[in-house]
Amino acid sequence: MTDIYARLAANVLFPLHEWIKGHDTVRVRRWLDETQWWSPERLEALQLERLRVLLKNVYCNVPYYRQVLDSADLARGEISTLGDLRRLPFLTKSLIRANTDALKSVQAKRLSRCNTGGSSGEPLLFWIGKERVSHDVAAKWRATRWWGVDIGDPEIVVWGSPIELRSQDRLRALRDGMFRSHLLPAFDMSEQKLDEYIAMFRSVRPRMVFGYPSSIALLAQHAAKRGGFLDDLGTKVVFVTSERLYEHQRTAIGQAFGCPVANGYGGRDAGFIAHQCPGGGMHISAEDIIVEIVDPEGKVLPPGEEGEVVITHLATGDFPFIRYRTGDIAAVGKQCCSCGRGLALLEKLQGRTTDFVVALDGTVMHGLALIYVVRDIAGIENFKIVQESRQETRVQLVTNEKFAEQSLSLIEQGLKGRLGKDVIIKIERTEQIPREPSGKFRYVISRVPATAS
Repeated sequence: MTDIYARLAANVLFPLHEWIKGHDTVRVRRWLDETQWWSPERLEALQLERLRVLLKNVYCNVPYYRQVLDSADLARGEISTLGDLRRLPFLTKSLIRANTDALKSVQAKRLSRCNTGGSSGEPLLFWIGKERVSHDVAAKWRATRWWGVDIGDPEIVVWGSPIELRSQDRLRALRDGMFRSHLLPAFDMSEQKLDEYIAMFRSVRPRMVFGYPSSIALLAQHAAKRGGFLDDLGTKVVFVTSERLYEHQRTAIGQAFGCPVANGYGGRDAGFIAHQCPGGGMHISAEDIIVEIVDPEGKVLPPGEEGEVVITHLATGDFPFIRYRTGDIAAVGKQCCSCGRGLALLEKLQGRTTDFVVALDGTVMHGLALIYVVRDIAGIENFKIVQESRQETRVQLVTNEKFAEQSLSLIEQGLKGRLGKDVIIKIERTEQIPREPSGKFRYVISRVPATAS
């Protein structure tokens, strides 16, 4: 049962906070609470209506898209079906970097500068307006309420983006305190820090936990190693995002906290694309985001087929993201969720294209094929696999006293069996594997384009 302070925070303090910042979050969330129950057909009609408004807006106010729409013979953004969106070219990170100023609306005011962490390459700089912030926050807020938690419920966030951590000034700290949100940096995950974090969990007793799956799984495993779990804290749900959620992580987290693990998918650039509901479906935020799945040649694939996720964010008139290639692999579901929401589902979420590896013969496979070789060997506490080229793959290992030296040859032979017998496997023993600059952890990194030859 939600306590009195949580109701005060959700119904008075947070709406006041958003009003002061000029955000329309409260109205948008109430609207989303209604539209989530619309039929898929009605939601598609809403998407078309909003897409028309967006394209007309950017034609008039965004120099880059005036030229793009003219070239596509869509003057003033007049379209008749969602399929007309395919007449527009894709937006890529390189195009954004080359046209940052031309992508800004001439009508935009007080834009916020944003950038990605660049864990898979060069960071991306872009801008967002108040409309987008309101819609993104509202989408996340709606999803937390699916699980019976709300703004103002005690929360612990295990995060590591320098963008957030640099902003922890007095005003931000005051705001987090008001909404009972506690940030634990994901950079330093030493045993001493993990002990401190577990003590923080026991003190805060969070109703919800939010963060990277790798960091929360590591904390869960550490709690188990210390002889205890965190299932007596009253935590209702653990939200994970920003990395691929592996099943062994879901199991470890769920067992440690004694609650469901809800996956979320999105990014700082693309917005909150999909959230998992208690029925198990990964619901696309369809009121704000159109998702297309494309093959390597850019052809749009039908539901059920895997390809690259391309998004059009309908609340980005100030700095448009239209047919933006995310670099992630997934499929749009064929069926609706048992929960009854009309929101389409995202399935087979595989992670970034850089999480795929390419065998010596050109076969493309997900990094899981390599992870399985290493993960279950006794004595391995942590690992990272880096495919430097088709000819060479490097493995970093953190081991303990249970690790047998003959396991090194098992790892080498297992990886060669998947990548090719002539591939060079270099295994490095180390005491610690650093995280990405963003604070994330990636088990597999490939520097080889995931395109079969």
